Parts: sequence; C-alpha cells; structure tokens
Amino acid sequence: MSLRIATFNLENLMNRFDFSGFRNELNQDRALALFEIADEKQYRALEQARAIALTDDARQLTALAIAATRADILCLQEVDNLAALKAFEYGYLFKMIGHGYQDKYSASGNDSRGIDVAVMMRRETAHGQPIEFVRMTSHAHHTFADFGLHTPELAALGIEPHDRIFRRDCLEIDLKVDGRPLTLYIVHFKAMSPPRNGMDGREASMPVRMAEAKAVRHIIESRFGVEKAASKRWVICGDLNDYRERVIIEGDSHAGYRFTPAQEAVSSLNVLTAGGFCENVVERRPELDRWTLYHTRGPQERHLCQLDYILLSEGLARHNARAVPEIVRAGQPWRTVFPPGQEIDRYPRTGWDRPKASDHCPVAVTLDML
Repeated sequence: MSLRIATFNLENLMNRFDFSGFRNELNQDRALALFEIADEKQYRALEQARAIALTDDARQLTALAIAATRADILCLQEVDNLAALKAFEYGYLFKMIGHGYQDKYSASGNDSRGIDVAVMMRRETAHGQPIEFVRMTSHAHHTFADFGLHTPELAALGIEPHDRIFRRDCLEIDLKVDGRPLTLYIVHFKAMSPPRNGMDGREASMPVRMAEAKAVRHIIESRFGVEKAASKRWVICGDLNDYRERVIIEGDSHAGYRFTPAQEAVSSLNVLTAGGFCENVVERRPELDRWTLYHTRGPQERHLCQLDYILLSEGLARHNARAVPEIVRAGQPWRTVFPPGQEIDRYPRTGWDRPKASDHCPVAVTLDML
C-alpha cells in the first residue's frame, strides 16, 4: 500500500490586496513603479487590476504544478487562509483534475503578512485506501523560553525569551492511512534576512532557524519519546529557508554556464538529521539535481539550492530505502538557469520572471506504508 506526499510553497496564495506599496516603495510592484500615480485612490485601483491580471495566469501554472505531483496529500506554505485555498482548489485544481482534495486544514500562525501553512488531502489514496484525518495541533504559541532555546545570538537580534519561536507554525497533523498512523509536521522557517553586522542574510538570520529546527525536534521527541521517536512513522514537510549545499552558477548563455557544488559548514537542517533522526530523501538524487529554488540578485550572485524538504523519520526512511523524490520544475520561469540535461518543457504562458507556478518547486515522494 503506497501513499504519495508532496510539499509546495505556493508563493503568496492571497485573497486580499496589498496596498502598502503606496507608502513603502520597497513593497511597490515594479510595474506600478513605471507610472506616475496621482493619489492613493488611483494606486489602489491600479494595484487591484495588476494583481487580478497576473493572478489568473499564475494560479493556472500553480495548479499544473500541483497536478504533476499526483499527490494524495499536499503540504503547503504561504496560504492566506482556508477561504483562499478553497477558492483556488475549486476554481483551478478542480477544473484541471476533477474531484480530489476535499479535505483542507490550516491554522493561524505568527507570520506578519498572515501567510500560513496548510494541508490538502484526498479521502483515499490512488489505490483506494482510506485517508482519515484524526487531529490537528498548532505549535505557533510556543516561546523560546518554553523549550529553553533562547540564546545570546537571538538576544543580539532583539528577540526576547517570551517571543514565539516559529515565524509561522509547526502544524502537527495526525492521520490514519488504511488504518495505519502517520503524523505530518508542516513547517515554514524564518526567511533569510537582509545582511547585517557584516554577515550575509543567511548567516544573520540563522539563529532563528536553528531554534525552529530544535523546537521541531523537541516536539517530536516529546510526543514519541527520545529513544523511540526516530523509529515512528512521521514526516516533516515544508520550506526550511535553509540549505546545506548549493550549486553556484557562473558564466552566461553566450560563453556557457558553469555549475559548481558547494557545501555549507552550518545549516539548521543538520539539527534535524543529526544522529540519524530523519533523512532528507531529496539527497538520494544526484548532487546537481536536488535544487528546488533558483536564487539570483543579478549575474554576480546566482545559485540553485534546496529549500523545500520531505524529511522522513529514520524508521520510515529505512522502510522506503529505494524511494526517490520527484521535483516538479516545469512551472519555473524562463530566467531560471538549468544544469545540463535538466531542461524541461515549461507550462504554456510561463514568463521570463512571471507568471510562474511559484518561485519554489514542488517535491513529491511515494511511500510504502506497510
């Protein structure tokens, strides 16, 4: 009996408009920045038109990427709320793949923009085994003090012991698949911040992600017991906003590109995988073929990296030793630089930068649940 699980950062699945760009130029869309706008009323009208015009194409591409995962269970990030998720599923996914993801769950987290993690599930697997929702537990309320995770590095960032650990949530979903228990932990860790104090954005924000990773492990070990936790049936899915390896891109389309793997000395991912607690099964893919995001700030700073993870408990990974995840990249914009041999046919109407399915790629894996 098999179950197919996917994780996908949908990139701002919103059901409201963001007008903050009128007063904060950093939030203003680049298309509106081309025009002289008289007042806030005109700005709001133009922003609504721009957002609606872009959204339809973008969400068709998002739906295509989701359909390509063929997942029974979808763990999602950057969902505004259940109303937005239901509207997307009915207006886009349903029209594409028909009756499918009937059950949807989310909880309000800590993100300042209101984007949350969520899950969509079929009621049975592709092979007809029932998928039963048992319970949902939010861990958004936990503070650094609760788990003894406050550090001088966090204090230097202005973070207090009573502040909440998770920048969004660690949403715990208990299921039964054909009567067999399975627990999902859906996460979306702190994004890499702007550089500060001589550190790059990844290094500067690392203390928060390290604490989030420690908190996830603490939650799992508290639930199942420190000695037994790794052997139980659970999966961590989501956007960790961190990597322990990347592929640096040099060159250009005329002279040719060069792709160089690079290892990172520190990563919050290591907190979770240490001691064989769980496995990043995407690392079963070839070294140049593990990326889920293309990062660029122009020709001088480009790399491919994995930000999106399906981490299997040691027991579940051992039982699925031959399972190799798939990464859906057909929704990537044309600006994304692909290593040789990885080129794909992109979905119709994909743009150079936008519209696109998301800036992230969905990751999916089929698991034997026997």
